[in-house]
Amino acid sequence: MITMAERGARLSALEIMAIVLPIIVIVIVIYALVLSIRIIRPIDKGLVERFGKYHRFVEGGITFLFPFMDRLLKVNITERMTPVQRQDVITKDKVFMGVDAVVFYKIKPDETSVKASQYNVANFSAQIDTLARTVLRDIIGGMDMAIANTSRPVINTSLKMALDQQTEKWGIEIVRAEIKDLEPPRELIISMESVLKADNERQAAEKTAIAQATLASGQKNATIQVAEGQKQAAILQAEGQKTATVTIAEGDAQATKLRNEALTTYFKDSAVVFKQLDTIVASLQNNTKIIVPEGKAISLILNEQENLSKATIIPVTLPQQQKSTKMQ
Repeated sequence: MITMAERGARLSALEIMAIVLPIIVIVIVIYALVLSIRIIRPIDKGLVERFGKYHRFVEGGITFLFPFMDRLLKVNITERMTPVQRQDVITKDKVFMGVDAVVFYKIKPDETSVKASQYNVANFSAQIDTLARTVLRDIIGGMDMAIANTSRPVINTSLKMALDQQTEKWGIEIVRAEIKDLEPPRELIISMESVLKADNERQAAEKTAIAQATLASGQKNATIQVAEGQKQAAILQAEGQKTATVTIAEGDAQATKLRNEALTTYFKDSAVVFKQLDTIVASLQNNTKIIVPEGKAISLILNEQENLSKATIIPVTLPQQQKSTKMQ
């Protein structure tokens, strides 16, 4: 038989359940609502799975899920970088070279590519690293050391093309692939430095020799120019002297011609008188004393009044004139 106390305790428990149960339901509903609301950032794309199967593709923004049934996978589509582990590669000419590289890639933003990056490959970052190392061994292994050391753009392009072909089915785009370091053995580096130093010294010696040859050639040309100038000056001086001599000779010839014409024309019958006049003219030029026969006006004939003013004329009586004077 239930007592009044037991009945009161049962009523109190039912009242408590009546109060607590709605609160529990409200909490569950709120939790379910919180789980159903998801926010997708612009740098992400979403894949919704329902009961373990792919259900739909979600762009950026707010999306709603069915609690306990749907699962959201966020996929980052921004560019990423995967370092390729350093490895030693044997070149075609049997030289070991240490190779470091880095690969830049990103997941394509379309639905098919995003699904492929999640469902077609387990760990694409690690697989890109392994694939890049394999491709580098194939590319550099077919080159000589000297060619590989100067063909980084070619290696980068070949590596990118090979990775593009392999990662296309993963929904991944290879943005670029770069060789960080391509290092030959230390002994070979020392040998190459010695060769480079010797080549630099040879080039410096050649440039010095060329400079000296240029200087000597310049000095030679300057000497030739000076000699040519002196030669030309001597030739011009000789031509000047020749011209002056010819001019003087022509003047003398012209004077002689004029004297001959005067002798022929004006003194045809008085050659002795002309000779006397010529002698007087030469004498008058030196301011000398002239002794002439008395009564001979030679100076008037020659029109040498100006020259006669500088000379002293002493008339002399001829002996025959003196004798004829006494006889008279």
